[in-house]
Amino acid sequence: MDNRDSLDRSSTEVALPPAADGYPPYNPNGDSNILDGFHQPPPNASENENSGAVDVVLQSDIGVNTLLTRLKQSVASAREFAAFLKKRSTLEEEHAQGLKKLCKSSHESSRRPDNRQGSYARHYDEVIGIHDRLADNGVQFALSIHRMHEDLHDLAANIERGRKQWKQTGLNAEKRVQDSEALMEKAKAKYDTLAEDYDRARTGDKQSGRVFGLKGPKSAAQHEEDLHRKMQAADSDYASKVQMAQSQRQELISTQRPQAVKAILDLINECDAGLTLQLQKFASFNEKMLLGNGLCVSPLKGQNNDGSPRSLRDVVFQIDNTHDLNSYISSFSSRAGQRPAEIKYQPHPSMGSSQQPPPPDVRSYNEPNPHTTTPSGAFHPTPLSDNPQMPGPAQNHRLEPDQFPVQNPGSQTYEGSPHQQNFPSSAVPAAPPQLPQPQMSSPLYSQQPNPPIPVNPDLTHPELPPLRPVFGMSLEELLHRDGSAIPLVVHQCLQAVELYGLNVEGIYRLSGSAMHISKLRAIFDNDPSQVDFRNPESFFHDVNSVAGLLKQFFRELPDPLFTHQHFQDFIEAAHIDDDVTRRDSIHAIVNSLPDPNYATLRALTLHLHRVQEHSTANRMNSGNLAICFGPTLMGIGSNIADAGWQVRVIETILHNTYQIFDDD
Repeated sequence: MDNRDSLDRSSTEVALPPAADGYPPYNPNGDSNILDGFHQPPPNASENENSGAVDVVLQSDIGVNTLLTRLKQSVASAREFAAFLKKRSTLEEEHAQGLKKLCKSSHESSRRPDNRQGSYARHYDEVIGIHDRLADNGVQFALSIHRMHEDLHDLAANIERGRKQWKQTGLNAEKRVQDSEALMEKAKAKYDTLAEDYDRARTGDKQSGRVFGLKGPKSAAQHEEDLHRKMQAADSDYASKVQMAQSQRQELISTQRPQAVKAILDLINECDAGLTLQLQKFASFNEKMLLGNGLCVSPLKGQNNDGSPRSLRDVVFQIDNTHDLNSYISSFSSRAGQRPAEIKYQPHPSMGSSQQPPPPDVRSYNEPNPHTTTPSGAFHPTPLSDNPQMPGPAQNHRLEPDQFPVQNPGSQTYEGSPHQQNFPSSAVPAAPPQLPQPQMSSPLYSQQPNPPIPVNPDLTHPELPPLRPVFGMSLEELLHRDGSAIPLVVHQCLQAVELYGLNVEGIYRLSGSAMHISKLRAIFDNDPSQVDFRNPESFFHDVNSVAGLLKQFFRELPDPLFTHQHFQDFIEAAHIDDDVTRRDSIHAIVNSLPDPNYATLRALTLHLHRVQEHSTANRMNSGNLAICFGPTLMGIGSNIADAGWQVRVIETILHNTYQIFDDD
């Protein structure tokens, strides 16, 4: 009960915002008490009907367990709502603080000279002030519900401690009664058995025959006497067990169970009442916050006296754009100065009074020469805007090709004119200038392709007959023919790379010599038993050719190493985002591969894992190896987009080598 009192006290100590204009404060002790209207609903008629069933359950053996389960649900609900209040308070706090920062920055920006002033600036400040008051309301609301979260969390913790205490007390009492009743039943069974034996011995039942004791056979009288003595001892033990069970059950029913039931019911009611109280407070705070925000945005009619804030709508509608524009323009009136005098033509006195002003230079729209020349050879461009029939510069008129100016053959040539090359003769059309042919040069960062290496025909097409072909044969055929699950060519290539290629940069990425690969392939197809790659002379000291030979073998398999049958299964497994689930799915598919495919894949994976362990030297990590071997081992699918998923399959296997394959 102390917890409930502390909860009630804490509800009256919530920090309250200052009375905003038109905003009712969060004052539980004032006129708008938040506890006003909090009430328990009246008892329902169905509760009276179920009261009898409730008493039956509470007085039964399952009463304590039932109440403990219900109390656990109440605690879980209280904790869940407390977590909701915490998250809601965090969101409200972030929103309110962000709004206050926005208001501050907007207020500072509005005062800058590069922004509008006048009525817009004044009313915009009022708009920012309204939002600042909204932010204050949000901060106080966040603080209030955060304190509600703390109160509800403390209440749930106290109730949980009480639940554990009464769980131990109540269940221990129930268990003692159950144990005493079990002992009573055991004593009764022993007593009934001895009573039946004694009754047979007393009535002369000879089915059991003679009874042999430790000192020899017993007579019927002795046997009857022993049974009688044992029956009396069992009877007294049974009676004492019954008496003990009766006393413990009586104590349980009269004292222990009612105490446990009452205490657990009090805890349930306290937890439920506290949760309901916080829910009612939460509803009231929401209503008051929304009401306060509404009054900030639009105060009630009659409160809008002189000096009181106006509604957001009224503030915005008071902005006068025309007045602001005129005020801004008129502020520059002192800089405008006097109006310049009228521009007119004034002839020089020496020209005489009969001299008339020259008429404007009138040209047709399609006059070819847009420039004028003087006998002295000076060049004067004529302003086109003076001619009403010619488009001015604002029209940006472009002359068509047939409107280009025509140079008179007898006209003067202007060597220094920058426009001379723009006026070709229309009589003899000038051909366009011929540009010099560009000299092709190699790019700065590109390499010229290497010249093809001359290939010896004897090595490209060796005359070794394919007595025991290896390339192009399926793994099943090689297994039946050679008796080895891992083809000899795979074994030899892996051995050579591990001996001489682990530290070679770009192994499996750089291609070897086509001539060497062709010759090595012919040797394997003729007699692979004659090959020993432990000697580097056997592969011409070219370990990249050995790596290329291995990839060529896998590419030419009739059925890829991962098989066409399981291709789609691997692609679907690669789509799984969870690393462990994807690994387990791929592991299951690998285990379903045929035996030679599984053995060959195991040997290749362990080898590639050792290659990636030397990635600091060879620059071939698991991702690079997966790119090299993805389509090689899985084959080319019908969808080009599957190439990325093939790489992911190989990379997953390399990352989990020792989870998928053992290392023996």
